[in-house]
Amino acid sequence: MQTIYQFHGLQFNGEKKSLQEYSGKVVLIVNTASRCFFTKQFKSLERLYQKYKDQGFEILAFPSNDFRAQEPMTGRQLETFCRVHQQVTFPIFKRIHVKGDYCDPLFRYLSDKSLNGRIGVKPLWNFHKYLINKNGEVVDHFYSVTSPQSNKLMTKIEQLIAE
Repeated sequence: MQTIYQFHGLQFNGEKKSLQEYSGKVVLIVNTASRCFFTKQFKSLERLYQKYKDQGFEILAFPSNDFRAQEPMTGRQLETFCRVHQQVTFPIFKRIHVKGDYCDPLFRYLSDKSLNGRIGVKPLWNFHKYLINKNGEVVDHFYSVTSPQSNKLMTKIEQLIAE
């Protein structure tokens, strides 16, 4: 069975970062956008990251312009928005497609039950969240409306950290 460790993210400097680097950590993968109603979730994602990062938790953000063109920025402009304006410290990768014909292989894996063995839900909007266990397996997903500070999500993260 595949895990997220077979995939990589493209960093803003153009280098590929293997998701194998997150082996042994609980990971939340989120598709983001800068001009979305849910953009305010960057702040609560950062609080979630600060709360659990020293316990083996990581958030990986993948900006996408797939939903009503709500992520028009790319490159330095996008990186500056996330790092300076939203004050995000967790990893953010270059903009990708999270659905459709050009869907990034990672998001194809995350959303296809025949590939990941568990979850068969594609992102319906920006800030869809996929929760990954310490073995790199998709174990749950949360729709955009689920706050990163929700008890449901934090309880699940704490359970996975304790495993």
